[in-house]
Amino acid sequence: MRAEGTPSAATRGATGVRVAPAAAARPAGDRPPTSMSTRRHRAFYMFASPWIIGFLLLTIVPMVYALWLSLTTYDGISPHWRFIGLANYRELFADPVTWDALGRAGLFALTSVPLSIVAGLGLAVLINRPLRARALFRTLLYLPAVVPPVGAGLAFKSLFDQNSGAANGVLNIFGIDALGWLADPYARYVLLMTVLWAAGNVMIISLAGLQDVPRELHEAARIDGAGAWRTFRSVTVPLLSPVLLFQTVTGVIASVQTIMPLLLAAEPTTGGVTAIPQSNYMYMMHVFAEYFALGRYGYASALLWVLFVLILVVTGLIFRFTSGVVFYNVDPEAKK
Repeated sequence: MRAEGTPSAATRGATGVRVAPAAAARPAGDRPPTSMSTRRHRAFYMFASPWIIGFLLLTIVPMVYALWLSLTTYDGISPHWRFIGLANYRELFADPVTWDALGRAGLFALTSVPLSIVAGLGLAVLINRPLRARALFRTLLYLPAVVPPVGAGLAFKSLFDQNSGAANGVLNIFGIDALGWLADPYARYVLLMTVLWAAGNVMIISLAGLQDVPRELHEAARIDGAGAWRTFRSVTVPLLSPVLLFQTVTGVIASVQTIMPLLLAAEPTTGGVTAIPQSNYMYMMHVFAEYFALGRYGYASALLWVLFVLILVVTGLIFRFTSGVVFYNVDPEAKK
């Protein structure tokens, strides 16, 4: 006889160790329950899948294809092309036209980005005040930013046309001869006007940043005897520094890629050839000419890849040199 509570031989293994009873067999086709975290992950990827697929098909695949084209002599039409390695890049760095176009694009960025940020911030400060019909003013100032670029370019081309433009009509009233606004040396100024006219995007972002500045800090500055300009310079601008950094980075990227206003403002000459003023022959215009005027798809793709790398470098330098002057309003408890 065995003592009570002692496991029987049926419940012992060969080594004498007790073996747990087998679990009840799960019916066929019965899966274990899915955890909440797994369902959330699946839902996330399901909702994000359109963007992920679009990013892969419309961004990554074209970039890889352009990189491959930059290593060939493909012209977009002829099936006879060959692989030439880095020859396009060597030609690119030795081409003075490329460097001149890149210099004009850099100069345009250095002038247009600060002007648009200052104009947008100034408008945001004005409409942030308690004025009558403030919503109407916000709408009117933001309205040019939603006009399609093609429509804006054609409107400015008509406005500054040498023969029938309203700008020369105003000059004629004061006895001033008509100016060739769309030719050198005035074409660059018309382009800057186009950028400033659409400063509503910068204004809206700056306005959102202004409304996020705590009023207690302004009141504390006034109690300490700071005037309006001192409060704006020492309180508002530092708290707006992340917004200004965002506008600087996106503005530089957009300015060096400017092409639509340049194409629309160009005037056809005799023979139907479109003439681009030298001051407006920037990097993207050079890329456009190589692609569609000369049919050098490989060389133009190399130009675009060099621009992509330059944008990455410039963006990194902007973040590097502004790290000490950009202040993020982070809750100290959020870091724990």
